[in-house]
Amino acid sequence: MLSDAETHSRNLGERQEVMRGGGVFFSRKVWLPKAIYVAIPYFYLAVGVAALLATLYIGNWLWVLPHYVFFALACLHLGILVLRRRRRPKNRRDGQRPGPD
Repeated sequence: MLSDAETHSRNLGERQEVMRGGGVFFSRKVWLPKAIYVAIPYFYLAVGVAALLATLYIGNWLWVLPHYVFFALACLHLGILVLRRRRRPKNRRDGQRPGPD
């Protein structure tokens, strides 16, 4: 069987342009409304608790149980991590230790 790959070759510049455009999309800053920004860690905690409670009701589908537990622990960990980082004093966020004032 003969290949027709040569007839469908792409310009290398187009391919590089697509890759460069994807990098800009993923590294772009996202600005959220204040209410959503404040609610995100509590949403993660609520979803984690809900997923843990959902594991109590899984009866016949035991293969799903580890996925629920992993998802619940990941959400709880992420919620606690975001809360701790937001409540950390400004001087500790930059890696500096609070000195005697």
